[in-house]
Amino acid sequence: MGKFPGMEHFDVIVVGGGPAGMIAAGHAAEYGRNVLLLEKNPAPGKKLELSGGGRCNITNGEFDHREFLANYAEYAKFLFSPFSRFGAHDTFEFFENLGLPLYISEDRKRAFPKTDNAADVTRALRKYMAEYDVECRFSSAVKGLLIENGKVCGVQTRDGAIRSESIILATGGTAYPETGSTGEAFQWLEKIGHTIIKATPDIVPLRVKEQWVKELSGTALDPMRITFTAKDGTALFREGKILFTHFGISGPLILNSAHEVKKLLKQGPVAGAIDLFPKREINEIDRTVLAVFDDNKNKIIRNVTRLLVPAGMAKTLNANLPVELLEKKVNVVTQEERKQLARLMKNLPLTVTATMGYDWAVVCDGGIPLEEVDTRTMASRLHPNVFITGDMLNISRPSGGFSLQLCWTTGFVAGENA
Repeated sequence: MGKFPGMEHFDVIVVGGGPAGMIAAGHAAEYGRNVLLLEKNPAPGKKLELSGGGRCNITNGEFDHREFLANYAEYAKFLFSPFSRFGAHDTFEFFENLGLPLYISEDRKRAFPKTDNAADVTRALRKYMAEYDVECRFSSAVKGLLIENGKVCGVQTRDGAIRSESIILATGGTAYPETGSTGEAFQWLEKIGHTIIKATPDIVPLRVKEQWVKELSGTALDPMRITFTAKDGTALFREGKILFTHFGISGPLILNSAHEVKKLLKQGPVAGAIDLFPKREINEIDRTVLAVFDDNKNKIIRNVTRLLVPAGMAKTLNANLPVELLEKKVNVVTQEERKQLARLMKNLPLTVTATMGYDWAVVCDGGIPLEEVDTRTMASRLHPNVFITGDMLNISRPSGGFSLQLCWTTGFVAGENA
């Protein structure tokens, strides 16, 4: 600290006490660096402890390197180097060594701590930082970067400037802003020449117009197929589990489709269609309807639909059928009317009007383009002593542990090179 009289000095300052920041701080200190971590919240890991419904989907148990990276689509080519240094297998070993073993669930190979408690992940990382004497200051907001002669040489806090040789930025993106991820660090980076790609909610539920969808709030369908069609006819098909909510639709299938549906929404509202029986052809459905009708000849259609669709869906089916058909007795229904019913079961219409926005987003895309970062070290190509990690990078990815693994990987590599 004597290097600049009257001003504190550290080898490395880490801004942000989330997953990328904590692993970066600990690893930089493990390399013998004098490290300060600054976090605006009263404690670290606020967003981390909300992840995975409080269980923390810590990574994904896909250990094939190429298969894992395929989940980052066109961004994968930038990530081979950092992931070869610290991948999913390394995450398992890292937390095991900290006394927090992980397990792989049957659901999409998602990995969780064996305690199923996200707070234990934060505790393990705090233990890691303490072991290597990282100095942590909480409720300590950074106001900007300290710049002299065009070179970044520290940070400005509300209590004054602090100098450092290197700065690791781990402030997150703009998802879950109530946790402190408000994106102010992007403004700092823009001032020193970086491009900022505008963020949009990426892994996020979808808002739907129809009231029948909202009346099903809490109902889940699995398996089913949903088709999204834009105004120009571009279509997207997805199959899996859907969760109905008070605003529209959610669940892993929807969250992981949102990135593509966003593109379709640029043309206006998107037509959706739910296939309640994706494994069965329309003719097979028609035969089922006929068999149910044969057993219930004297009943009206309204009272028979519950025998045709998954539990809780009869009211929805009725809401999408003409009233005159609903009041007909089964024994006078025409062949065409019966087929109309079968077609509806394979093609239940809804209208997607928007995503649910930043407050509901698990992840937002946008941020710093990877072309402006040396991903071998996570250093800025414009300011080599500034390192950019985690959700600050413009990388789209699905849910299932791929966001947190990006944080572990980029934070670890930044800490090693800062």
